[in-house]
Amino acid sequence: MSARLPGALLLCRAEPDSVAAVAPLLGERMPLARAGEGWSVLVPEGRAWREGGEPVDRVVGGWAAALAVGAPWPVLALWWDADRAGYTLASGFRRPVGYVWLADGTPAGEDEAMRTFAARLGLDPVLDVQSLDRLTRADPDAGRESGARAAGAGARARLRGLLAVLTRAGITLPAGLDPGAGADRLGAAADALPGVLRTETAGRRPTADESRLAAWMPWTGGPGSRVLALAQMATGLPLTVWGLRRRSGGWTAAGVLLIGHGALGAAYGLAKRT
Repeated sequence: MSARLPGALLLCRAEPDSVAAVAPLLGERMPLARAGEGWSVLVPEGRAWREGGEPVDRVVGGWAAALAVGAPWPVLALWWDADRAGYTLASGFRRPVGYVWLADGTPAGEDEAMRTFAARLGLDPVLDVQSLDRLTRADPDAGRESGARAAGAGARARLRGLLAVLTRAGITLPAGLDPGAGADRLGAAADALPGVLRTETAGRRPTADESRLAAWMPWTGGPGSRVLALAQMATGLPLTVWGLRRRSGGWTAAGVLLIGHGALGAAYGLAKRT
């Protein structure tokens, strides 16, 4: 993994049309494709961390939290840069869980995080957890790696090992979306996939036929949308405060997005009632 080529993937446990309905929360257009049975993948273009100066893990971690609160399914962010690689799993209003490996594959996370990760995704508590536990053990050969391998092959291998376990949960990444590739390469590969979609920005309002989640979106003004709007504001405020205290632009942005989207939904709902 080159220092010039950090990248990330956002895996959502939902069909692409459902993901497309809430992806405008992120404020950035992205390729969106199917990633196995009941899963979809969003491919960030990288501007958020290239231009904003925020580390890739904080950016996509905040995005995962914003998407998971805005929809009834979990979001898994895979990320990597020159020094580390890892994941963040966000699901509903629960605290996100994640794990990190150094570039040579050395584990740098807590074992309990892997077990929580497995439980939240409904993985096998014996076979899958054993496979995940192996990813938390140090590689005795890592210290002897050199050249291209030491530049990140170890961390890439750990992410691929994680994805191998997740195939049993239905995840199958499309061809060309390889952990460790830069955002530009990932974007080009995603654009070439058959049936790929492009998410919209927050300014556009999809029609009710575009998603099974449409009844919950703010432009409908329905009861579901008002409940979701209040939930987003209630979650966004403490998330913003937490991000400001930790000086994390990614989490702060996620909180602001939730507050803004929730306020929009609440205002639109009130306008529809009057």
